[in-house]
Amino acid sequence: MTKMSRERVLDAALELVDQVGVGGLSMRKLGAALGVEAMTLYYYVPNKDAVLDGLVERVMTRAFAIDPRAGWQHLLRDFAVSLRRELLRHPGVLHLVATRPVTTPDAMRMLEAGVTVLREAGFGLREAFHVMNTVAMFTTGHCLAEVDPPGGTPPRVPEVAPEEFPNIAEAIQAGLGTPEDHQARFDLALDTLVEGFALVARREIPAG
Repeated sequence: MTKMSRERVLDAALELVDQVGVGGLSMRKLGAALGVEAMTLYYYVPNKDAVLDGLVERVMTRAFAIDPRAGWQHLLRDFAVSLRRELLRHPGVLHLVATRPVTTPDAMRMLEAGVTVLREAGFGLREAFHVMNTVAMFTTGHCLAEVDPPGGTPPRVPEVAPEEFPNIAEAIQAGLGTPEDHQARFDLALDTLVEGFALVARREIPAG
């Protein structure tokens, strides 16, 4: 039997949330999934809020790594791509990542490392935080539009009259909303974001 630890509790919580959503998560259910009483969990996580914060940490830190040989643009692209991959794997935590701030030490170390790289590249302190937050928010929002949370009802494709909405009808016919379309939109927006940040780094446009 694997030894109980905070990491094991969070991994089990992540698996449970993927099945039942955040609304279905309880310490009792989490304990049952691990084969222990709910009270046992409090040796490893102080309360349910700590579990939720830990889930945000789990997804964010798995998506973030610094390659010392690469520049800040590679860091942002890799972070966005990796975060999207993790969020699509774990749609149950999407709303958590979208609404809960980074608060755990491991998650804050990730943010600190990213801001350090950006400041070394010439971004100001506030700009560096804005850049990191913008990439995370863009990626999370994109994923919210891509997948349905556990227990949700998949949206239906609207019926569109071609004579009234010719462009929309043509786009739907061409595959608007397919996984391939989501990928293309994500790539286009990410490229545009990173190129815009490069202008800020060179001070060709005001940072605001």
